[in-house]
Amino acid sequence: MARCVVRLQSLLCEPVLQQPYLLGSAVTRHLRRPLPRVASQHRDFHTTRGVFKDAAESSKITIHFINQDGERTTTTATEGESLLDVVVNKNLDFSGFGACEGTLACSTCHLIFDKNVFNKLEPLVDEELDMLDLAYGLTDTSRLGCQVFVQKGMDGMTVQVPQKVNDIRKAAESSWKQ
Repeated sequence: MARCVVRLQSLLCEPVLQQPYLLGSAVTRHLRRPLPRVASQHRDFHTTRGVFKDAAESSKITIHFINQDGERTTTTATEGESLLDVVVNKNLDFSGFGACEGTLACSTCHLIFDKNVFNKLEPLVDEELDMLDLAYGLTDTSRLGCQVFVQKGMDGMTVQVPQKVNDIRKAAESSWKQ
């Protein structure tokens, strides 16, 4: 995220530096300072990660979801979609799922994976771990659906939605009513 901010700063500052008379001298000096270095590790934190292939080109992957009531729902997904996108795009009815729309600001897309599937997923990052700490029913194989992207090896996997969702919006609404 820091890399995006630094790049955004440089994109915004380059045209301004060509015309320094538009800014005061203190601001111009500040903008000409070298931008800080960022860590070499980079990971996107949103649901539009990567370039999606056309549906005709991509293979469809079958995913089974077990909802809060224990009912099994089977759907297909395109490689590269996040599991949150799959739930939203297929209109799967999971109460309170994906409140932050994949911005990694909540834990409402919390999913529980089988151990063998969990071990094949990309490693967790600190930001996801922080949000998982807020999740209800956390297990050793819990992940956030907005951070898990469909891969060919996931074909036929089963994912469980926890019994309850820790949605802070409901707590905020009830405190406003009081």
